[in-house]
Amino acid sequence: MDIHFIEKFFPKYIEASILVVKVGGLGIIFSILTGFILSLVIYYKIPFFRRLTAAAIELSRNTPLIVILFFLYFGLTKIGIQMTSQTSAIIGLSFLGSGYMAETFRAGLESVSKSQIESAFALGFKKPQVLRYIILPDCLANSIPPLCSNIIFLLKETSVFSVVALADLIFVANDLIGIYYKTEEALLMLVICYLVILLPILILATVLERRLRYAKFGN
Repeated sequence: MDIHFIEKFFPKYIEASILVVKVGGLGIIFSILTGFILSLVIYYKIPFFRRLTAAAIELSRNTPLIVILFFLYFGLTKIGIQMTSQTSAIIGLSFLGSGYMAETFRAGLESVSKSQIESAFALGFKKPQVLRYIILPDCLANSIPPLCSNIIFLLKETSVFSVVALADLIFVANDLIGIYYKTEEALLMLVICYLVILLPILILATVLERRLRYAKFGN
């Protein structure tokens, strides 16, 4: 194990980690917002848009991210649309994640007791008030565990960003291995960086899940 090699090139991994968090974070935020809107369309069974939404969700969930990135970065140039690597990565991750987020929120919305909703209407609540004060709090509480799982999944999917020439962690690792043949050192730094990115989210998700479970069941 070449410690000097690690000391010399670990800053490159830090830069790549910051890029992954930045691009991945934006993609995840957009996917959460888009997925929530799509879930409302499905939940309220809005005519016409419901079928389009269902089709978009299935397309996003069944298309590999690498295919989406190739389409955005290389395919769209055929019709005169050019995107930077970061833009393609953000849009691609957002599209992939929106389907998973939509299904997560849809399940959360449908988990809200019908009796609660009917009681709210009986008390004179309007539809927006029922959504804000009754449905959303329960939906978000029930959606936290799968939502965190989706976030971790999407962050791991950032490992394919290198196919569109984005200098992510995999790009840096492959570059160093190809030049210096220091496979063990390069992969060790790669694993450490992914652990630093993913472990805090995993710990936070576990804490939130426990707190929600205790709040619900009083254990």
